[in-house]
Amino acid sequence: MQQQFVQQIVEEVLQQVLKNQPSPLHDHKIPIGVSARHVHLAQAEVEQLFGENYQLTPKFELSQPGQFAAEETVVLAGPKGSIERVRILGPARTLSQVEVCWTDAMKLGLKPPLRISGDIKGSSPVTLIGPNGSVVLTEGLIIAQAHIHMSPADSVKFQVVDGQSVQIKVAGIRPITLSNVMIRVSERYRLEMHIDTDEANAGLIQQGAFAEIVNGQKIEPITAKESQLIAKPTPEKQAIYYFEKKLLSQMEVLEIEAQEIVVPKRTIVTALAHDKIRELNKKLTIRAE
Repeated sequence: MQQQFVQQIVEEVLQQVLKNQPSPLHDHKIPIGVSARHVHLAQAEVEQLFGENYQLTPKFELSQPGQFAAEETVVLAGPKGSIERVRILGPARTLSQVEVCWTDAMKLGLKPPLRISGDIKGSSPVTLIGPNGSVVLTEGLIIAQAHIHMSPADSVKFQVVDGQSVQIKVAGIRPITLSNVMIRVSERYRLEMHIDTDEANAGLIQQGAFAEIVNGQKIEPITAKESQLIAKPTPEKQAIYYFEKKLLSQMEVLEIEAQEIVVPKRTIVTALAHDKIRELNKKLTIRAE
């Protein structure tokens, strides 16, 4: 068995153990993830930077299902300086986007706007340098607005809705309050607040800290029935998907739209992949060889 498959299985086992550990003390708290500078790339830019038909190599899975940190990194370049070894996050997206903090922007000599991830129209240009070439993005560099990912069930629990702006506080040796934190709701999301390194440094916040919503615009809480409507999955485009790789992980399950996944007998199916198949009401079929 190849080393990368062993590593991926170990990582998923650790995630399974952590997922099953109860955390009663934090039932009403929101875990915080500190996002360092990173890059999202469209496939066209991946190939310009790394070569024709190049595919990003997963290094480890991120907290949000289906997302991963890639082995690959790039250099960011601006009129006043550059930043090396900036991590690429996968999978590839429709549009390329670079997220930095204000301190990074000053080093580059650029003035990116504060935006919600995905809103890059009219944002700052930036140059990316890879081992096989460079890419000049005419727009795409932003400072990401602090936001909270949550599921429809979480939105009911916290009585907030997608797109709502809230105020949060973080306790600790340097308590801090952040305003205009955006709520983002999707069945694909896992509860976590994302802030950048400047915001984390201001409050001496480290990975593993928790936030609490203290203020938001007054709204009518959504009902359980409305929550179910939000979470209703879209119709599948395929009935059966024939998977031929040696390892089926949670990430691959999330990317497959078909209701039934057929794998060869030799394929290793990770524990988290089994969980995700059950969660999505999909069917796993083992094909005899």
